[in-house]
Amino acid sequence: MAPCVIFEDDHLLAVNKPAGWNTHAPSPFAGEGIYDWLRNREPRWSSLAIIHRLDKETSGLLVFGKTPLANKSLTEQFTQRQVYKKYLLLTDRDVPKKEFTAKSKIVRIGERYASGATGDAAETKFTPIHDAKFGNGKLKMILAEPLTGRTHQIRVHASENGFPILGDTLYGGTPSSRVFLHAGEIEFAHPATGQPMKYSAAPDFDRETRLALRTAIIGTETNAFRLVHGASDGWPGWFVEKPSDYLLSQAETPLKPAQTDELARLVKVFNVRGAYHKTLSRHVRQSKTADASPQLVSGEAAPERFEILENGIRYEMSFNEGYSVGIFLDQRDNRRRFLTGHVAADFPFPEIRDPKSEILNCFAYTCAFSVCAAKAGARATSLDLSKKYLEWGKRNFALNGLDATKHDFIFGDTFDWLRRLVKKGRMFDVIVLDPPTFSQSKENGTFRAEKDFGKLVTAALPALKPNGVLLCSTNAADFAPEKFLSEIENAVFHARRKVLKKHFIPQPPDFPISRSEPAYLKTLWLKIA
Repeated sequence: MAPCVIFEDDHLLAVNKPAGWNTHAPSPFAGEGIYDWLRNREPRWSSLAIIHRLDKETSGLLVFGKTPLANKSLTEQFTQRQVYKKYLLLTDRDVPKKEFTAKSKIVRIGERYASGATGDAAETKFTPIHDAKFGNGKLKMILAEPLTGRTHQIRVHASENGFPILGDTLYGGTPSSRVFLHAGEIEFAHPATGQPMKYSAAPDFDRETRLALRTAIIGTETNAFRLVHGASDGWPGWFVEKPSDYLLSQAETPLKPAQTDELARLVKVFNVRGAYHKTLSRHVRQSKTADASPQLVSGEAAPERFEILENGIRYEMSFNEGYSVGIFLDQRDNRRRFLTGHVAADFPFPEIRDPKSEILNCFAYTCAFSVCAAKAGARATSLDLSKKYLEWGKRNFALNGLDATKHDFIFGDTFDWLRRLVKKGRMFDVIVLDPPTFSQSKENGTFRAEKDFGKLVTAALPALKPNGVLLCSTNAADFAPEKFLSEIENAVFHARRKVLKKHFIPQPPDFPISRSEPAYLKTLWLKIA
């Protein structure tokens, strides 16, 4: 169960959405909204329907329908104003001493909404509650009860009545860490039983927005995730992950004083044993292992090898093996798809659970995808240019009670071995293509993802069974998603194969996408006839 879920039955799913997360994806290549993430996460949530929405910067309660009955009933209740909602907001301006109701017609003007002579009728009841402390300031808390459901209604009415919401700069609010508006209560009749349903969620205005997001998505089955994702989290060029009991900081430069202070604070917040920093470099191949490895900044040193937990699966990590620490956390949701047998709402993935199914994991690295496939029930073949990482992969198998001798581990160049496997008549139900952005081999020279991904797909397709599943992924930031998809689909077309299903996925929510920190990870799942 995702931590953001507060209620579920056969008809309803209620969640507490953190601020900073869209209700749904704003564009095809943007990050998933909470609706998309949930719908593509579990088979039983594949039919979720959006009944109402919250703005990206608004936190609080959202209710999704799971059945046609629920969708119809909830839509009717919202239309007939039979759904009762309460919001809480903070403001640093003077507020009315008594409750009052704002009424107007609201019309859109560019990115904003405003009251005007035309537009949709909107009505909001405001009730001052009490003063509230936040940071070093003293604020006012107000209860807002929307009697209609217009876009930005509460924000418009609050602003036009002299008390814009703290952080709501679009409507004249004082700049702050977030928009301090929270959907705290919702009440309606259950679509099947007619019984009154009431959900409440206390506001977490004192909690850091970026930590609230991670708390909403990371459950007890995972202890490794990204805490700071560059400019999206207010720290351009700086990235921090929390693998188990340690922090791993990454930047193209040594730690700056402000970063050092923030890292020390995060050590206390998460009570970790130690913190490391890795200087990102494009010339890592020219560095010695010790120089390329993360360096201890504070606390106690990590063991030579230690475990992390991700989706209930154990993986080995190390800060002593050079630039690569053993796993890429941005692939967490894709690895989970192997465990659940569910790629997306319209893309079931039952093949992975068949003991007769075979998966070929190219560029396997430490075999994390292979471990998940084997855990689901399939037989895995892991192919990589490094014997060291394949041995590391075998240790990952052992950590999860899997017998590595029942699976294949092939050392060599991917292009070379794809040709060999095809000649031998080996074909696979699933092929994973997650190559490094840049690599070199004696057999095939230089590989660059932006230039050669189409060639890689062409080489892999003869080894993919009819109706097989192909996973294509790249972290090449300059590889535009449109071009990435085009390269793959052109390769499928020229191979005279047909795409039956496809699903594009960016990076997970703890790697938030913004204008200042665009998406870099691109993954396309395909089912190919």
